[in-house]
Amino acid sequence: MDGRDGRRRAFAAGRSAAYELTEESPVYVISVAAQLSGLHPQTLRQYDRLGLVSPDRTPGRGRRYSARDIEQLREVQRLSQDEGINLAGIKRIIELENQVAALQQRVAELSAAVEGAAAAMQQREAQVHASYRRDLVPYEDVRQSSALVVWRPKPRE
Repeated sequence: MDGRDGRRRAFAAGRSAAYELTEESPVYVISVAAQLSGLHPQTLRQYDRLGLVSPDRTPGRGRRYSARDIEQLREVQRLSQDEGINLAGIKRIIELENQVAALQQRVAELSAAVEGAAAAMQQREAQVHASYRRDLVPYEDVRQSSALVVWRPKPRE
């Protein structure tokens, strides 16, 4: 799941009136996406079939590419042409990059949770310290002695 399901449902339901335009917004038809990416439309179709770049779909099943999809198409082309990586390798690279991004997001969420728990613990600790009775004084033995004390019970009479 790549986080596009909600956008796909909203796009399919025709809720474009309150649609906010972002880099994830599916706005480009295949011919425009091909021009922007410098690739042939058939290449875009092939990349879609292989799962390298998966554009959103209209209710009539037409492809709609976002600005992010265009950047990904360019990256696939760069890896293929400049680096000589085959399409299967590119697909694996994209999968791993997506996995790394998801894990980084999870680490950020867990770090925020740990910070929240630490703050709550410090607050609770401060409450406990504030509840101490002020008439009690902790005992501290400040003198150091090497004297030996022997205790002998009193004899019973």
